[in-house]
Amino acid sequence: MPTLKTQGKRRLALIHSATILGLDAVAVEIEVDLSAGLPTLQIVGLPDQSIRESRERIRAAILNSQLAFPSARITINLAPADLKKEGPAFDLPMAIGLLTACGYVNPERAGQFRFLGELALDGSLRAVTGAMSTALMTSQAPLPLVLPRANAPEAALANHATAYGFNSLSEVIGFLNNEQVIAPTQSAQLVFQEPRYGCDFSEVKGQYHAKRAIEIAVAGYHNLLMIGPPGAGKTMLARRIPTVFPPLERQEWIDLIRINDLVQPLSFDEKIKKGRPFRHPHHTISQAGLTGGGSLPKPGEVTLAHHGVLFLDELPEFQRSALEVLRGPLEDKSVTISRAKQALTFPSNFMLVCAMNPCRCGYYGDLYHTCRCRMEDVQRYLSKLSGPLLDRIDLHLEIPKVTLQDLRDTRPAESSAVMRQRIIQARDRQQSRQSLLNAHLSVKALRDVCKLTPPAEKLLHQIVQELHMSARAYHKILKISRTIADLNQVEHINEEAVSEALHYRSLDRLLQ
Repeated sequence: MPTLKTQGKRRLALIHSATILGLDAVAVEIEVDLSAGLPTLQIVGLPDQSIRESRERIRAAILNSQLAFPSARITINLAPADLKKEGPAFDLPMAIGLLTACGYVNPERAGQFRFLGELALDGSLRAVTGAMSTALMTSQAPLPLVLPRANAPEAALANHATAYGFNSLSEVIGFLNNEQVIAPTQSAQLVFQEPRYGCDFSEVKGQYHAKRAIEIAVAGYHNLLMIGPPGAGKTMLARRIPTVFPPLERQEWIDLIRINDLVQPLSFDEKIKKGRPFRHPHHTISQAGLTGGGSLPKPGEVTLAHHGVLFLDELPEFQRSALEVLRGPLEDKSVTISRAKQALTFPSNFMLVCAMNPCRCGYYGDLYHTCRCRMEDVQRYLSKLSGPLLDRIDLHLEIPKVTLQDLRDTRPAESSAVMRQRIIQARDRQQSRQSLLNAHLSVKALRDVCKLTPPAEKLLHQIVQELHMSARAYHKILKISRTIADLNQVEHINEEAVSEALHYRSLDRLLQ
C-alpha cells in the first residue's frame, strides 16, 4: 500500500461542489491543504454536524478502497466560508480533494467536474438530495456532474446537464485517472406514470352540484371552500380532487423534485410515480409549519403543495395568525422567509381547498337536524374567517347531506377520467387564449379576456352593488364566470355563466 510523505512541503487541491440554499444550488469550492505536523483532519467553512462527522466516513472509505490515508495535518475549507453548509453530499468531493492532494488522482481531470455524493464506510456511494437543483445550475456554471448512480437519471433530465453516475469511490478514481471510460448518463424520454390515488369520483353518490363546482375550480385553478354539516362528504370530495387534475408537465415535475428533495428523499422510480401533492395539515399547525421556517429555512405546507392541493379541514379551528399568513402566498404564488443574513423565496402556486361546518354544532340550515346555535353564534363562528382571506377564496360551496335515495342509486357515477377530460379541454382553451389559467389573470387582462353579454353585465353589477362586494370579490366572480364559459365552450360570458358564478359566493350573502 503506498504511503504519502509531506515533510518539508505542502500539498493543495481544489475541487468543485455545490450546496442547496432554498431551492437553488450554490457553487462551493473545496480546498484541501496537507502539511507536515500531527495527523489531524479539520473541516472549516461553517459545516453542520453531518459534515463534521464525514471525517470518519472519508477515512474508512479511503482505507476500504485499498488506498493509504495520509498521515499529515489536513485542513479542508468549504468556500465561501460565510455560507452555512449541510448534508453528507460533501463526502465525495472532500475525499476526491484529499486524494488529489495525495497524488492518487489527476488534479487536472478532477478540476473539470462538480462532485456530489455520500460515502458509505466500504467506499460505495449513496444517493443524496439536491441533484436536480445542482444539475440545473450548470447553465450558469457548465461543469459535468460526478455523483452516485442512483442520482444520475434525474440529473441528466435537467437542461444542459451532463451527469456521470458511479457506484463507488474506486470507480470515480479510475474514471478521473482515465483508467476506465464511462459514458455520461443519457437523458431518457420522461414518461410520467398515472399515479394510483386509490379513489375516484365514481365512488361519490349524488353531490352533483359539488362535483360541478370542483370541476370549475380545477379547470381555472380557483380556490374552493366547502360548507356543510358533519357527514356531508366534504373530506371525501376533497381527497378526490387530485384525480381530476391534468397530468404533470415536465417543468412541474422538476419543481416538485426540487421541493421534495428538501424534506423527503425518494428514489427515481418513486419520484416518477408520485402524482400531484395533496397536503392535509392538522388544524393545530403553526404559522411556521404552514409557510416554512427554521434557522436554515425549510419549506412549509404552502410550498409542499406547489402544483397541487392544500386542504384545510375544519377551517375555523386553525389559529387566526396561521390563516392570515396565507393571504400573501395566495396572491403572490410564493413565500419569502427572512432571516438575519438571508431571505429565501419558495414557490407556493397551490389550489387552496377548505372545509368547514356552517356553525359550531354543525347543523345550521340542515333539514334533518335542529341547530342549537343562536344566530349571533353562527355569525361569530363565521367571523373567525377574516374578510380579506374569504375574498381570496373564489368559490363558496354549500354541501348538503347525501339523501338515502342517492346512496341506494346503483347507476354508475361519472368517473374522474371523464371529468379530467373536460378540465383538460377547458385549460387548453385558456392556454391558447392567454397562456395562463383564469385564476392567474391580472386585472388588466380581465378587461380583454372577460367579455360579458349585456344581460350578464347587468346582472353582475346589480348583485355586486346589493351585496357591497369588494373589488377583489368582483374580479373573482369574473374569473369564475370565464372558467364556466370555457367549460361550456362559449366565447363570451353569458348570463347563465354569471348566475352560476354568483351562486358560488354564498358567504357573501351569509355575512351581510
